Amino acid sequence: MTEPNGASITFENVGKAYSKSGGTTVTALEGVSLAMEPGSITGIIGRSGAGKSTLLRMVNGIERPTTGSVLVGGQNVGAAKGSKLRAIRRDVGMIFQHFNLLASRSVAGNIALPLEIAGVPSSQIKPRVADLIERVGLSAHATRYPAELSGGQKQRVGIAWALATGPKVLLSDEATSALDPETTQTVLSLLKDINRELGLTILLITHDLGVVAETAHRVAVMYAGKIVESAPVETLFASPKHPYTRGLFESLPARSNRGQQLNAIPGVVPPATQFPIGCRFCTR
Repeated sequence: MTEPNGASITFENVGKAYSKSGGTTVTALEGVSLAMEPGSITGIIGRSGAGKSTLLRMVNGIERPTTGSVLVGGQNVGAAKGSKLRAIRRDVGMIFQHFNLLASRSVAGNIALPLEIAGVPSSQIKPRVADLIERVGLSAHATRYPAELSGGQKQRVGIAWALATGPKVLLSDEATSALDPETTQTVLSLLKDINRELGLTILLITHDLGVVAETAHRVAVMYAGKIVESAPVETLFASPKHPYTRGLFESLPARSNRGQQLNAIPGVVPPATQFPIGCRFCTR
């Protein structure tokens, strides 16, 4: 791996609450602390509604914490405004679940778009786009349009788009959830190559333990707006500590249990307006 070119990401006691009509407050995140070293790959896993995507969107300032702080390369994202926030966002690339490509633009045109928006001279855009297309393995498809591409090819365009402005951080929000297993493997291999060759910091949001095992160096498990466990991938997979984490592993299908009913974690997640005091998993 090359020297890390990525930026550190630090969540310091982050909380996020939304006010609803009638004076009700919904707590999406509470007391979240997590540190990512430059050049590392961290996976955040948990069920839908756990707060994963809300946390991710704080890294580029789309969401701002109600309490606590989010630092990217030592810069406080939540406190940044104007040109300072734009500078931070240029250092953060985003890979979307549903690709978010413009149907009216070719592969090359989609990848060029963030460079055009950033005001990069046209003489510099063409070679940069060509380099990115080659990096993601789409040299033969540069003039094709999204409707002519497979899901995996579209996601490769999305990755190139996210890399266009030379970010230090890549955010992946369920980037492989819409792909078949074989295509998922190729996209994960590409992300690992990018991490190894460019030294970028990558933050992955996923429901899939297999994605974390295949790609990440560290993993954080979220439940009901809190991180319940965080460890190196090998450590957590070998010896999960929290009962929710153990429940996730026990619910996975196994060949030895073929034909048997899958284990399920009993109970349900409490509503965000009725979280118990202390451990939010205690009711289950």
